[in-house]
Amino acid sequence: MKFLPAVITTVFSSKITKENISLIVKYLIFITALITIYSVLFHYIMAAEGQDHSWITGFYWTIVTMSTLGFGDITFTSDPGRAFSIFVLLSGVILLLVLLPFIFIKFFFAPWMDAQARSRAPRELPSYTRNHVIITNYDAVTESLIEKLVSHKNDYVVVVEEFQKALELYDKNIRVAVGNIDDPETYSKLRAQNAALVVATNSDQMNTNITLTLREDFEHLPIITTADSPHSVDILQLAGSSRVLQLHELMGRSLASWTIAGDCRSNIIGAYQQMVIAQSPVISTPLVGQTIAQSQIRETFGLTVVGIWERGKFNVPRPDTVINRSSVLVLAGLEAAVAKYDEVYSFYQICKVAGDPIIIIGGGRVGNAIAEKFRASDIPYLIIEKNRRRNQEDGHFVFGDAADIQTLEKAWFEKAPAALITSHDDATNIYLTKYLRSLRPDMQILSRASEDRNINTLHRAGADFVMSYASLGANAMFNFLMNEETVLLAEGLNFFHLPAPESLVGKTLLQCGIREKTGCNVVAIVHKGVTTTNPNPAIHIGKDDELVLIGTYDAESLFLKEFPG
Repeated sequence: MKFLPAVITTVFSSKITKENISLIVKYLIFITALITIYSVLFHYIMAAEGQDHSWITGFYWTIVTMSTLGFGDITFTSDPGRAFSIFVLLSGVILLLVLLPFIFIKFFFAPWMDAQARSRAPRELPSYTRNHVIITNYDAVTESLIEKLVSHKNDYVVVVEEFQKALELYDKNIRVAVGNIDDPETYSKLRAQNAALVVATNSDQMNTNITLTLREDFEHLPIITTADSPHSVDILQLAGSSRVLQLHELMGRSLASWTIAGDCRSNIIGAYQQMVIAQSPVISTPLVGQTIAQSQIRETFGLTVVGIWERGKFNVPRPDTVINRSSVLVLAGLEAAVAKYDEVYSFYQICKVAGDPIIIIGGGRVGNAIAEKFRASDIPYLIIEKNRRRNQEDGHFVFGDAADIQTLEKAWFEKAPAALITSHDDATNIYLTKYLRSLRPDMQILSRASEDRNINTLHRAGADFVMSYASLGANAMFNFLMNEETVLLAEGLNFFHLPAPESLVGKTLLQCGIREKTGCNVVAIVHKGVTTTNPNPAIHIGKDDELVLIGTYDAESLFLKEFPG
């Protein structure tokens, strides 16, 4: 019923609908006139047969006969009367049983249903719409972005040019609007002047068109766009894009950051103000076999162990959680504290870089971004690439199929500390991950996932870390919306901050039980502009404080549900 006013307005505002209503009125007038004529003829024929009936009876007989009910209580006895009955009956079949349903469906029911469908995919948003995100394309990246927007109660709308596709998205509970994405009128109807952000993930050419279109009327509107080609970055910036994301480069840098590369020292994977987040393998250190409480990492270095990776699975540690040989600790604290941690445990580390190159499978945009970061860090690498025409550089390339053991042998696979699988095809990545894991159980394997649904499959195949293209892009866009720097964490591990929920104000961190209830860790508290990292469990949460947390996506959703703002 909530769509009824919009449906009625849509039905009666259409010019075609008004013409149809005029035809229906003419049809009803014709039917009324015909019934009247039949009723008059009924009296004359009945009078000829010697029968006398009222005018009401004449209309009654005519309608009963035309509708084929035929009660038989009033009948003619002569042949002319019966011939007249047949004629009235046949005309009723045509006009009432055939033509009337057709007219009803064609001129009333179909427009009504069409108007109802269009009310679900409008062309205009209400005038009171504010601080919403306008999305010009629905793909894997924006699908993940919508999930984050919904979790944080941010309004949004997806612009779709095809009406049928809009209805399909509506059935998926996606808020949509119909319009041409390169038409200024579309964005005026979507209240772009009041929007918080426009997200364009179309082709580079269309993104340029959209940006220029928006800049005609909305000079200060934040616009974030993606760029497939590095040559498009400058063009999009000149067109007026507030931020241009090269997701392939972002993916490559992120995967490179998570590569141990034969060095057991801590690797910083993200930062927020003065705080950094680092991953640190514990192999060959005295930490192996100790519990988190026994390790004294918090007391000694001022670092919080916010998570432990175990073969691709992120676990929220408890004080009695045992650190294993294959564990990779996720630490949060000041960069100086991380450096102090490395100074203490570097004496025990025996897995220094020994000159064995890391294998990068795939020399595309993601693979090249990884290679560029390795070159900047003086980390040896080899790229396995099928297409010799794509890359002509010698020394860093092995041409062949990564599923061929001879190709792997040319890439020194037996000694490589890690392998990064960068194909855009998830099925290929799953296949190669399983194959490499069967050959080298001790190797670190990192993989890219184009679709979120394949993340768990890649972990089961043997990947230590999986980075989702969709989630990475959505995280970068959401952080831009919230005026934050992108924090590059592994897939499944999220970093977020928000004002202290009212239900937590006045309580200590220990009393809140945030970790126990949600699986999230409070890694910092911002009080009056001052960030306190590694906060003491006895600290009280103030009314205007901001909590900085880390946890899985499920843990974040649980926190927002458990402690609503």
